[in-house]
Amino acid sequence: MAKFAFGTDNFCRLSLHTNYQSSTFTTAIKNRQLGVFSSNSRLNLRVSCSIKEKENVAETERVDGILTGLRVDELDQTDSVSASEGQLETESRSEKVGFDWNFPPWRNLPLRYKLIGTTSLAFVVCNMDKVNLSVAIIPMSHQFGWNSSTAGLVQSSFFWGYALSQLPGGWLAKTFGGRKVLEIGVLTWSLATALVPSVAGFMPGLVFSRILVGIGEGVSPSAATDLIARSIPLEERSRAVSFVFGGLSVGSVMGLLLAPPLIQNFGWGSVFYIFGLLGIAWFLGFQLVAEEQPPFDAAPISGSPSISTEKSWRTSLEELGGSLKDVPWKAFFQSKAVWAMIYVHFCGSWGHYTCLSWIPTYFSEELNLNLTEAAWVSVLPPLASIFVAGVAAQFADNLISNGVETTTVRKICQTIAFLSPATCMILSSLDLGLSPWEIVTILTGGLALSSFALSGLYCTHQDISPEYASILLGITNTVGAVPGIVGVALTGYLLDSTHSWSLSLFAPSIFFYLTGTVVWLVFASSKPQSFSRKD
Repeated sequence: MAKFAFGTDNFCRLSLHTNYQSSTFTTAIKNRQLGVFSSNSRLNLRVSCSIKEKENVAETERVDGILTGLRVDELDQTDSVSASEGQLETESRSEKVGFDWNFPPWRNLPLRYKLIGTTSLAFVVCNMDKVNLSVAIIPMSHQFGWNSSTAGLVQSSFFWGYALSQLPGGWLAKTFGGRKVLEIGVLTWSLATALVPSVAGFMPGLVFSRILVGIGEGVSPSAATDLIARSIPLEERSRAVSFVFGGLSVGSVMGLLLAPPLIQNFGWGSVFYIFGLLGIAWFLGFQLVAEEQPPFDAAPISGSPSISTEKSWRTSLEELGGSLKDVPWKAFFQSKAVWAMIYVHFCGSWGHYTCLSWIPTYFSEELNLNLTEAAWVSVLPPLASIFVAGVAAQFADNLISNGVETTTVRKICQTIAFLSPATCMILSSLDLGLSPWEIVTILTGGLALSSFALSGLYCTHQDISPEYASILLGITNTVGAVPGIVGVALTGYLLDSTHSWSLSLFAPSIFFYLTGTVVWLVFASSKPQSFSRKD
């Protein structure tokens, strides 16, 4: 039997099994020639040819080429593929042609797209696990006899872990790489979420489990920021950030839509078990993507300085301590641009967290919507944010591609993100005789337009320093987590004191949106900074 194989490396190999004793096989195929021509095209075809011994082959016929080890430098694709002219004539022949099947469909996608897609899915699960307690807290309070203060303690415990893990998460992402930190973060918060039903009757255990959820979710933004900075070129960065962090809005919508029917049909514990299992499934699936390595000759990311590859988890404690000392903390806090990011992140988080916590109650009590209507209306802002975030990302990347300065683009996007909700809150606070549904529409539009921040503030960390992007986000997000602890509680206190939604919910948010806009326009910058360590 003789086997011919044509591969992509343009080699032709012959495997021969005959009764001939001659050590050197020379033969020719009757009335057929193997043509070798000069061509730049290559052939991706595998042919298996079986030639029976009864075929008469004259040993004396001249061989056109030595087949064993023959190197075919260049193949003429037309002559090689032509079935009518170049097929071998035999009495018995079997052909086998191999095809490369593209399954799963994303198999041949560039690695950076796979990473961005799976990271966005992680953020979908992230917010599903964040909002599930806000729905489940009602039946849990009834079962365990919690008052409002106890329920508030349970909900706020998430932000304790979230705030405390921001800086460590940024440093770990910088040291080990965002992919490793992200997968550990998802596994941590997913296991802690699934643990909630088992410890709900024991308050310290319940609080601790929610702190773990906060820690796992707290390291994830910095990990995602590091991943984007390492993997995505500048001209694609707005879309990448929008797609990844847009998963938070999708997660909020899915969590608010799925949690009520799950609780009604299977009990409140089901949302923690099911949502926790989703995170564990993500962790297992992400291993397949994380194992893929970029090509060894991959070109550096355009617009970004080269970054050293991710370090091993076996890095010694001495190296970890050295890497912490090497972080240019002093240079960070000497930069006006960094201080602008810190304050603007605080301002944006105040509006986001207070509205996330109190808007459903506002819809129910102030606009007199029933609980079902208030629950469904609460889905509208994050649902609209998904669409707005995509538009904003395309808008920002197009401006940058057309030569508009990156700092200008970030300032435009962040200004839209702050002035839009501020304007809508002012309109909702004034007595203009608007109907409840008109107010709902105005607030939904304003809160949705705040998603322009994903192409503003949230891209600036990578813009000014891809190397330290995760640590910078850890710094700003630590301050940004404070409104989740202070702002939400202060809103409730002001509401009890003033009985005015305009003064308790809208006025502080409007103040921070307006002052944040001024600070951003004056001090923000996206120019790359080295942050070289200074004595």
